[in-house]
Amino acid sequence: MKKYILSIVIVFTIIAMLLKFMKLGSLFSILSIPFTQNSVSQRPQSIKQTSETKHLYDFQMKSLDGKMIDLSIYKGKKVIILNTASKCGFTPQYEKWESYYMSNKEKVVVLGFPADNFGHQEPGNDGEIANFCQKNYGVSFPMFSKISVKGDDIAPLYQWLSTKTLNGWNDKTPTWNFCKYLVNEKGELTHFFASKVTPDSQEFKIAISQ
Repeated sequence: MKKYILSIVIVFTIIAMLLKFMKLGSLFSILSIPFTQNSVSQRPQSIKQTSETKHLYDFQMKSLDGKMIDLSIYKGKKVIILNTASKCGFTPQYEKWESYYMSNKEKVVVLGFPADNFGHQEPGNDGEIANFCQKNYGVSFPMFSKISVKGDDIAPLYQWLSTKTLNGWNDKTPTWNFCKYLVNEKGELTHFFASKVTPDSQEFKIAISQ
């Protein structure tokens, strides 16, 4: 009888553990949605240009050291735009994007825009962010003053990147830190990538080669 009861207890314990792991798996799946869902969006072959349609070169942004930068200086290069954060699980991507930039900066430029929109993971001021990036990752690609990348106080650049009537096709805002936008040599938005995408990702390699 004792063995029978013990067997039942063991069975129920195993079932309880399985249910717990299933719930955790579902939770992880839900939590991963912002990072994995629609990992890449691409500009259609033809888009409707209107009087509202703008280009990257229409914007000026303040750098981390306080200088106003006319983004038209990047004409003729592909531009990767990142919304960055110093205390995020994706923060180590700084290293990969720095390496990519150093290897490809003749044709491609990476622009980093610190933002505190997700999980309060970029709490520092511009000086603190600059020190963090240099000390931990040796970041040399252009970094800009902290902005908002979504919501009522969204920066004009990110309003353009995430508004279909302004960029011609895309309405996706960043879903978390380290989302990416790719702009072509003409200043036109061509791709949006989720946080998980890195320079090593196949979808990025395909997009940047087009």
